[in-house]
Amino acid sequence: MVFTANPLALSVPEPAFESWLRDSGYLEILDERTSDLHRISAATATTTKPHNSAAGSTFSSINCSGFLLSLFSRFWTLFSLLTFNPFSKLVADDFSGDTPSWTLAFFGSSNSYSFPASPSQARLRVQENVKRFARNYALLFIVFLACSLYQLPLALIGLISCLALWDIFKFCADRWELYRRPYLRQTLLHIAQCATAVILFFSNVQLALLCAVGVSYAVFILHASFRKLTPAKQSQRDGNRRIDQR
Repeated sequence: MVFTANPLALSVPEPAFESWLRDSGYLEILDERTSDLHRISAATATTTKPHNSAAGSTFSSINCSGFLLSLFSRFWTLFSLLTFNPFSKLVADDFSGDTPSWTLAFFGSSNSYSFPASPSQARLRVQENVKRFARNYALLFIVFLACSLYQLPLALIGLISCLALWDIFKFCADRWELYRRPYLRQTLLHIAQCATAVILFFSNVQLALLCAVGVSYAVFILHASFRKLTPAKQSQRDGNRRIDQR
C-alpha cells in the first residue's frame, strides 16, 4: 500500500528536535533516543553475512577490526570526559535542595546503567547527573576524605592542629581586641598562615586531600556517565508512593 503525501505534515530537522528536547527538559528522551539509534546502527552492521568461504575470512577480519574499533571508541568516550568541565552548569542552588535518595535516585537498579553510546551522550549525562546528585557527590567526597585521613593518622593530626591553631588565633584576637591594632593583627595573621602551611606540608595533608579528590572524581565521573537520565521528579514520586503505602 502506498500512502500519498500529506501537505499538512510537518518535518522537524534532527538538530532542531534535539534542541527542543534539551530546552524543554526531556533529557531522558534524548538519552534513550541516542542509545536506540546506536543500537540500531550496531545491529544493522552485524546482520550482513558472507556467502562463501573467501567472504567468510574477509568477514572474520572485518569483525576483528570492528571489535578493536569498538574498543577504541569506548576508550575514547571515557577519555573525552577529561577534556571538558563537568561543573560548568553547577550552581550554588544545586546544593541547597534535598539530598536525592541513595537507593531509588542515586544507585537505582541494574537497568539504570548503560555504557554511553557517544562522547556527546556521556557529556550530557555527566552535566545533568552532576546537577541532580551534587549533594550525594559532596557527601561521598567527605567520606573518601575521612577514609584518607584514617589511613594517614599524621595528616589527621595535622588537620586538627591547623583547626586548633585558627581557633586560638580567633580567641586571642577577640580577647586582646586586635581590631584596634591592625598592624599587630596582620602580623599575627601572617604568622598563623605560615605555621599552617608548614603543618600541612610536614603532615602530608595535601596527600590525603589529593587521594580523596582523585578517587571521588573518578567515582562520580564513572557514575554520572553510566547512569541513565531519568525524569527529575521520578524518584520523588516513587518515594512519595512508598510513604503513602505505609
